Amino acid sequence: MIVRSFKDIEGTERHVKSASGTWESKRIVLARERVGFSLHETVLYAGTETSMWYANHIEAVLCVEGEAELTNDETGEKHVITPGTMYLLDGHERHTLRPKTDFRVVCVFNPPVTGREDHDENGVYPLLTEPAEPSGN
Repeated sequence: MIVRSFKDIEGTERHVKSASGTWESKRIVLARERVGFSLHETVLYAGTETSMWYANHIEAVLCVEGEAELTNDETGEKHVITPGTMYLLDGHERHTLRPKTDFRVVCVFNPPVTGREDHDENGVYPLLTEPAEPSGN
C-alpha cells in the first residue's frame, strides 16, 4: 500500500515545472510504481496558453479548481472547463488550454509517465519507460 500526499511531493523530483513556464505538476503515482497508470495534480497558470498533443498517451483530466478554455485544435471546437468537468483525450487529440484563472486539475495517464517528461516542440510527451526490475525482485 502506498500513502502519499501532494504536500509530500512539493520540492521533490516528482514536482515538475515546465520549461515553458506555463504549468507545474505534482506526480503522485508514476511508472516506477508499476500499476499501469500515473496520477498527477497539475496547475496551469492564468493568462497562459499551452498547446499539447499526447501522441503516446491517453489522458483523463478532472478540473478541481479554476476555469480554462479547451480547444480541440483538430476541429476548432471549444469548451469551457470548470470544477467538476472532465475531459478525456481518447483520440490523441491536439489541444490547447487557455486558463482564465489558475487552473488546477487531476490527471491520469496511460501508459504511465516516468516523471521526467516535458512537452517537446510539438506538445508531445516522449514515451519514456522505466528499466525492468532484476528478476527475483
